[in-house]
Amino acid sequence: MTAPDICIAVLAHNEAGRIATCLNSLPLGHADVDIHVVINGSTDDTAQIARSIAAATHNLTVHEYEQGGKSRSWNRFVFDELNGFSTYHIFVDGDAQLRPGSVEALCSALQNDPSANAASALPMNGRRAGYYADAMRRDHGLFGDLYALSGQFLSRMKAQNIRLPEDLIGDDGLIAAMAKTDLGNEDNWRDDRIAVCDNAGFLCEPVSLLQINSWQMQYKRMINYSVRHFQNRMITDIMRGPGPAGLPPTLSSLYPQQLPQYRPRARFPEFWFDRIALKRMAASAG
Repeated sequence: MTAPDICIAVLAHNEAGRIATCLNSLPLGHADVDIHVVINGSTDDTAQIARSIAAATHNLTVHEYEQGGKSRSWNRFVFDELNGFSTYHIFVDGDAQLRPGSVEALCSALQNDPSANAASALPMNGRRAGYYADAMRRDHGLFGDLYALSGQFLSRMKAQNIRLPEDLIGDDGLIAAMAKTDLGNEDNWRDDRIAVCDNAGFLCEPVSLLQINSWQMQYKRMINYSVRHFQNRMITDIMRGPGPAGLPPTLSSLYPQQLPQYRPRARFPEFWFDRIALKRMAASAG
């Protein structure tokens, strides 16, 4: 079977409250688009909601993985499940709502710039959305909520057996680096290999400081940000040396060697969350 022109992967973990909004913002029913909902480690009704929407359209498939972890699921879907690569691959977080026309705009950005490996969409809500959008335009950044990769880029990743470390927190930073280096090390860095697309954007669930679950979610998020900070330091060393070919299957395999070098950042609140993150990383060291 020939792959469609566009493949959309929605990665979702416990997104029952947002998954319908996300999926209904996608091009459901379009003949040249395949949509896949990749549900990882969910304990809520995300899968049931996605299947009910899939039953009403021909181009939506639900994949449910028992193990959690976005990067692990990203690898499994992209490199183990797909039979072939489409021209364009769109990646969406399960809590994101796409601005109308975003899929077409991301694909057009890649089509119009053959040297680009990736195209990124801009955040459309949140009190710092304008700040982040300006930074993305300046630095050719990429947010994991919504971005596109060329099928040719993914095909080369698979051929070179380059996969994301399965315990990586946040796929976007590493994917952006690999796109800019064209799967080489940092000596090959070119910002323009990511096309920032002003006509593509996404809305995320707003955080309400009046709800206790929002505070709990933010607390967990801040710990993850700290883990990501230290993981990024490890990845930077690899990208400056052997490049993506040197990425280990899990970053925790590097923890025994790397963690003794790290200290919490001095400022608050990073200091507090860095301490928690370092303790958790030490406990999971492989």
